[in-house]
Amino acid sequence: MLVYRLLTEDDTSAFCLKVTEALAKGWSLQGDPTMTYDAGRGVVRCAQAVVKEHDGDYTPEMKLGQV
Repeated sequence: MLVYRLLTEDDTSAFCLKVTEALAKGWSLQGDPTMTYDAGRGVVRCAQAVVKEHDGDYTPEMKLGQV
């Protein structure tokens, strides 16, 4: 089964670290990253989709960060 996550964070080094950690744990980039301006907070937000093969079955209780 292919599992999907969307990683999001403010446009800081924390976003890069979050994506790098996912890659180190076997996740693969899916598509291009995206950025948007959060006018309410006055910051740029980033997002990157990642996917990973998983042997188990899907359940709504899955903790994708632990797959």
